[in-house]
Amino acid sequence: MSEAIRVVQRGLWFEEFDEGTVYEHRPGRTVTEADNVLFTTLTMNTQALHLDAAWSAQQPGFGGQRLINSMFTLSTIVGLSVSQLTQGTLVANLGFSEVAFPAPLFAGDTLYAETECTGKRESKSRPGEGVVNLTHIGRNQHGEVVARAARATLVRKDPVG
Repeated sequence: MSEAIRVVQRGLWFEEFDEGTVYEHRPGRTVTEADNVLFTTLTMNTQALHLDAAWSAQQPGFGGQRLINSMFTLSTIVGLSVSQLTQGTLVANLGFSEVAFPAPLFAGDTLYAETECTGKRESKSRPGEGVVNLTHIGRNQHGEVVARAARATLVRKDPVG
């Protein structure tokens, strides 16, 4: 009997990222009221729009519903990308820019994420690594964009390549 082939899940090495490629991350994540309350209270964000159903019901603009905390939305769209793009290959998160939440997300919505590689360059100061620019996009189950963020990351080069 031969020894089994083993494959360890990992993200992409610097060389494997291609500018202009859009990576779709599946499955999506259906967001619950419990997710929203837990994240909101853990992060000390006491915004009534996330916590107070009675108060939210009286506010115009969102159909009387509580909003999902936008930082949860951002964290989730990045999190949905990890196993496909950066698991074990990311060195550092260098920063976010152009963060926007063009539409609300509510409990019961399903969040889907995709990431576009918008550029990459070798690191000038770290020879075994490179900077990869990514744009994360989150959509609800209707395809509406609910979050968008540009992100710069530091990624390892393939040690064998």
